[in-house]
Amino acid sequence: MTNLLTIQNLSTYYAQSQVLHRLNLEIKSSEIVALLGRNGAGRSTCLKAIMGMVRTEGQIQYRDQSLIGLPSFKIAQLGIAYVPEDRAIFAGLTVEQNLKLGIKPPLRAESAWVWRLDDAYALFPILFERRAVAAEVLSGGEQQMLALARSLLGNPDLLLVDEPTEGLAPQVIAQLLDFFVSVKQRGVAILLVEQKLELAKQIADRFLILGNGNIVFDGRWGELIENQSLRQEWLEI
Repeated sequence: MTNLLTIQNLSTYYAQSQVLHRLNLEIKSSEIVALLGRNGAGRSTCLKAIMGMVRTEGQIQYRDQSLIGLPSFKIAQLGIAYVPEDRAIFAGLTVEQNLKLGIKPPLRAESAWVWRLDDAYALFPILFERRAVAAEVLSGGEQQMLALARSLLGNPDLLLVDEPTEGLAPQVIAQLLDFFVSVKQRGVAILLVEQKLELAKQIADRFLILGNGNIVFDGRWGELIENQSLRQEWLEI
């Protein structure tokens, strides 16, 4: 299977500080990849680099298009959606107004699935119940559902999600995990920054560990769970 996203020798900088050091990774269509690592390892920076939000060197290739130097809105138009840790919803707008702002037709005519407003409500029925409510009064879990559902309405082929389960109740987390599996089944690849290994293992096809600004592990769950020294060095606190 050809790569949907290919990153080669990616370095990123905040002012004079280098965060990522010649990082390499690949994402294939319709797979869920969990990006693991300790706080401060550069996982969020990696997502921002893909979206053109930080200064970078190296290569980021999405399908046959280089993303280096493109503004974020152009990258989104190519079929990449980004849900940041702060969710970036419009607090003063209603749930439905937020969702409608995300609607875009699919970039490719051959897309297997076209996401519509009804699909967002089917994935998260609570959003339909609260569609006329201002986003600012939603619970944290409901706001996360709104951010994820809105991202799909742009009909992406790749979804970048930063720490979606942080601080949420177990029943909400279960709904989010079901969401990711459903989205994958409809052809969307997901690069997921997640702190909790026990959650990531439930849905991820492949696991990356980021440490010292580079990928120190790329493999399946069986390989990761067998390597205790790796987990102790790069994941355990």
